[in-house]
Amino acid sequence: MNTNDPKDISFPGKHAEEKVIAVIHRHWFDIFSHLLSGISMAIVLIGSLIVLPALYSDLASGQYASFFFFMENTFLLFLWLFFFLIWIDVYFDVWIITNERIVNIEQKGLFVRHISELRFSQVQDVTSEVEGIIPSILDYGEVFVQTAGEQTRFIFRNVPNPIGIKDLVMRLASEAREDDIDEAVALLHETKRDGMFS
Repeated sequence: MNTNDPKDISFPGKHAEEKVIAVIHRHWFDIFSHLLSGISMAIVLIGSLIVLPALYSDLASGQYASFFFFMENTFLLFLWLFFFLIWIDVYFDVWIITNERIVNIEQKGLFVRHISELRFSQVQDVTSEVEGIIPSILDYGEVFVQTAGEQTRFIFRNVPNPIGIKDLVMRLASEAREDDIDEAVALLHETKRDGMFS
């Protein structure tokens, strides 16, 4: 859970009195697992730069050399874009927990961003799930928030310390319910005092 001075965090739609409690990004191993395929492609690309010209001398200095290096540079450009898109997708996926709600900012490619929110008063149940040897050792997994709203499940994907996040969300949801009950009781007393109910 990333809590490095979350009070300074600003995000679209933040309320004036809203306090940021935690800002959560995906676990570093999730980024690493996405990058593994790119790293394997980079090894193949660098290997082909060394091996192919050694096997076929025309690729190094013959008539096909320009075409070979053009193709290698094109693949290198696509590989760089692949790494960049992975970084954008993973780094800009963020969950912000405030004293009022959970805000999920999900980046899809370069130009698409989905922002959804969930008020703690809508939370019915919270479940954390850690599956597999590596997630168990590195302590990351999913947190599922069951809601009463239109979006029935709110998911934190591949986040560090899922049990801690679950406990935090449950505590904040419980506090929100207690505040709602206190407000309802105060409103009932006020209406009784005004003589609306006998």
